[in-house]
Amino acid sequence: MESNEKIVDSLNELIQINNDRIEGYERASKETNETDLKLLFERFASKSNMFKSQLNSEVVKRGGKPNESTTASGKVFRVWMDFKAALTGKDRKAILSSCEFGEDAAQEVYDDIIKSGIGLPTDVMQIISSQKTTLRMDHDEIKKLRDLAIHEK
Repeated sequence: MESNEKIVDSLNELIQINNDRIEGYERASKETNETDLKLLFERFASKSNMFKSQLNSEVVKRGGKPNESTTASGKVFRVWMDFKAALTGKDRKAILSSCEFGEDAAQEVYDDIIKSGIGLPTDVMQIISSQKTTLRMDHDEIKKLRDLAIHEK
């Protein structure tokens, strides 16, 4: 039973980071007037909603209750982003840098859970690994756009 609780706790941690991502990208979308970024941020928030749904199903399947909150670090990230947006006047590079910071945090949480050694079932590991790969591609897209914004200035 203890192993099942650890699996549920790990899945709930991933749900939280996806909640952070959803809120972060909704906030980032509000911070920009640029259509391409708004569409990108909406797409990323939508992916995290899909990931959250997959993770919620796994938690329920294991008799757990899906977490609806965000992480403390996610709250700090959003406050930092609010502050930075106020200072930068909705600067593209600053918004993308903030998003990359959030993507780095998501990668770290996924890495920690994959490497935790709690004995995740194969089907759960496949879901988590697939999500992590997609999030890595999102991270790389944000980083590329941020680098382009740096060079355009």
